[in-house]
Amino acid sequence: MQKICIAGAGIGGLTAAIRLARAGMDVHVFEQKSEAGGKMAEISGGGYRFDAGPSLFTMPHYVDRLLDKDLNFEYQKLNTLCHYFFPDGTFFSCPADSELFIKNASVLFDESIDSIRKHLNRSKYLYEITAPVFLEKSLHQLSTYTHKKGLRGILNLPFIGIFSSMHAANSKRFSSKNLIQLFNRYATYNGSNPWKAPSTLNVIPHLEMGIGAFMPKGGMIAIARVLQKQAERLGVTFHFNIEVKAICRDNQGITGIIANEKHIPSKLVLSNLDVRLTYQLLNLPLPDKIKKSEPSSSALIFYWGIKGRFPNLDLHNILFSGDYKREFQNIFEIGNIDEDPTVYINISSKLETTDAPKDCENWFVMINTPANRGQNWEELRKKARTHIIKKINTVLNCDIETLIEFEDYLDPVRIEKYTGSSFGSLYGSSSNNMMSAFFRQANFSSKIKGLHFCGGSVHPGGGIPLCILGGNIASDIIIKKNHARR
Repeated sequence: MQKICIAGAGIGGLTAAIRLARAGMDVHVFEQKSEAGGKMAEISGGGYRFDAGPSLFTMPHYVDRLLDKDLNFEYQKLNTLCHYFFPDGTFFSCPADSELFIKNASVLFDESIDSIRKHLNRSKYLYEITAPVFLEKSLHQLSTYTHKKGLRGILNLPFIGIFSSMHAANSKRFSSKNLIQLFNRYATYNGSNPWKAPSTLNVIPHLEMGIGAFMPKGGMIAIARVLQKQAERLGVTFHFNIEVKAICRDNQGITGIIANEKHIPSKLVLSNLDVRLTYQLLNLPLPDKIKKSEPSSSALIFYWGIKGRFPNLDLHNILFSGDYKREFQNIFEIGNIDEDPTVYINISSKLETTDAPKDCENWFVMINTPANRGQNWEELRKKARTHIIKKINTVLNCDIETLIEFEDYLDPVRIEKYTGSSFGSLYGSSSNNMMSAFFRQANFSSKIKGLHFCGGSVHPGGGIPLCILGGNIASDIIIKKNHARR
């Protein structure tokens, strides 16, 4: 039985572990934390529970495909995607039903039904063209481009918006500043700037409005837990509280890892760690394309136990910045936090009532920030907290600070420390370049035999669906090579 060591038990590593075990391999997963999930973790205190990392669940069928049918994994589809609060006082409860969205948005934002429908149809088209090439297959293997769907994707490259920015495309489609801002926001789903990211990223609305947004029973952490359970059922061995200190190699290729002060032999290693950390563990210099890539945005997140309930808020809520372009300039060009940041509030207790005490709510309050480049984060955090509270008080007409009875936080420094993400960036590199997808680390090494990669900092990117797809791609390559030797 072929042995493989997986460094890191994030969503990509869990996905690969399941698929490799099903293929008959002896899978060992090494994780420095006490449980699986990577950035998908939880924080508890004062009777409150928070999902510490990802808060939006899309493409649930990717998880379903990994699980035995008798495993209990429940989730519900959302009827409302988000409550949007705009700087001019406009409020929009965004329905999940695309036809209802088109109708309501047309009235509220004074845009034609035809324009909005064309935008959503364009989003669906982008998904159908790009998914088979840019998401589901390796960009670094010839076979990706020789099959029918791959060839279709390549032939349509000039038509998928790589030469214009997301903002330029949205501004061309709509006249409403608010609706443009709503669609520009989707660039933040992979930590990018809509004024620089290619309009190909307009594929993202289809994931929510075309396929749907969901909430797992038990919170987002339930995804990691059910994947771990599935992996264990298949015989995967987990080694928790053990940090991988080195990935070992010789002239023939991978020879194993150093973990728990011991050399663990294996001719196959899959790194689910940050790509920069992986090269450190290999004692190799970073490839130029990774060294020069722009880190994605990071985040400042406050976890607030709120003594009170807010009926005008939903599971997902956005309080938009008055100057969105300036906010992104601060994040990506200046390396600072804007004084009027866009505030995202996630309240899982709206659906999971046990996440907060009675008549209380658990607020996950996040703003996008620059990556950690040595800024004074204690000072930035204090200033940002003041600005966030001021914004919430203004928009919701309340005195929120008097209602906070529990508080914790994550900033770029803590994110880097707890998750190993270089610079605290949430998605590895940004997509602020039309060639960004090709600059990401491949899911295998062309120079070191037996070395493979998955996770948010490598192809195809960060976020739950893409990390699963990365685990799929890496495991497919490993299985194919392993079976070829039999």
